[in-house]
Amino acid sequence: MVPRKTKRRGSDASCCPLTSKPGLRLASDAQTASIKGNFPKGIAQPALRALFAAGFTTLEQLTTISEDELLGLHGMGPDAVRKIREGLHERGLGFRR
Repeated sequence: MVPRKTKRRGSDASCCPLTSKPGLRLASDAQTASIKGNFPKGIAQPALRALFAAGFTTLEQLTTISEDELLGLHGMGPDAVRKIREGLHERGLGFRR
């Protein structure tokens, strides 16, 4: 039997500053609301926070990075990357190769 890992309670339960500090997370949610309309519909809030934290506020800015770099952002999952890829493609754009 393999022991399960358990999360510790408290401010050090997560290494991510957004999820370990709820006040910071709420502020970030408010900030990302201003960029939500610049990206394809259905992008989850963690992915929007990742984009905002990395300085990306428009879809067109993502042409400067590779798909792997985008996927490497904390909070960015494969579903969000797929939706962004499709959004770029609809505009005749793509990720940096």
